Amino acid sequence: MKDDRRRPFRDAHLDRDTAQHVPQTPQTRSPSYRLAFADDDFLCRDELRPVRLQLELLKFQMLLDENQIDSTIVLFGGARIPEPVNKDQARTKTLSELSHFYEEARRFAVLMTERSRASDNRDFVVATGGGPGVMEAGNRGAAEAGGVSIGLNIVLPHEQAPNAYVTPDLAFNFHYFAIRKMHFLMRARAICVFPGGFGTLDELFEALTLIQTGRMAPVPFLLFGRSFWEGIINWDALAEAGTISPEDLELFQFVETAEEAAKIIDAWTPEPARSDIPGR
Repeated sequence: MKDDRRRPFRDAHLDRDTAQHVPQTPQTRSPSYRLAFADDDFLCRDELRPVRLQLELLKFQMLLDENQIDSTIVLFGGARIPEPVNKDQARTKTLSELSHFYEEARRFAVLMTERSRASDNRDFVVATGGGPGVMEAGNRGAAEAGGVSIGLNIVLPHEQAPNAYVTPDLAFNFHYFAIRKMHFLMRARAICVFPGGFGTLDELFEALTLIQTGRMAPVPFLLFGRSFWEGIINWDALAEAGTISPEDLELFQFVETAEEAAKIIDAWTPEPARSDIPGR
């Protein structure tokens, strides 16, 4: 991040570099002598968690501001869904059958990125989790359409790296799931959810809850693949049991194709956040 503002005080970068070349003595080699902001061990202490949370919030926010990105099209979906040409490598028959959603995600990202390019890559910017499967398809479609796209990776116990289609300057890595999910939604112009597993369900229900409770303004909320979603979630049973209101089932729509999703987004009229939420 380049900052050309003039300041009367000495630059932090300069002091950090200078501190690396001080004479080596028992005092200067002591961890206590390290500059606090350049001390990785200090920043990783449990007591510094509030600072780390703030840093993850700020870095993404500042870089998107610097890239003048005003709105995003969020794609959630499974990392295990293969590209159709590789569906024989799927772990299960069901995953193989779901492989066509890779292509729908890719085509949908192409359509959104065409709109994004018309806004000089400021609006309709595709944002994914940056991994394989549906996420790769979304970033791939954006790259094929000649635009940019965002990848919000997270550090996991097993090795993970951004897929090759994420725009390098918009590839991010997170430690905190909560901050990552917050950033997914802060500029969302639409939320599009493809078949997936626990992570996808977590993202889906957190976003739905924010809209349901009036903490987030409604946006097009599109679930790709009615048969999949109705097969794993009995939506009507929630309303019949009274654990949600019947009106809550109107917060999202089922779609099957990229074109159907794009049509809904194009026709969407922004609404204010809900204010008529019954007490909970």
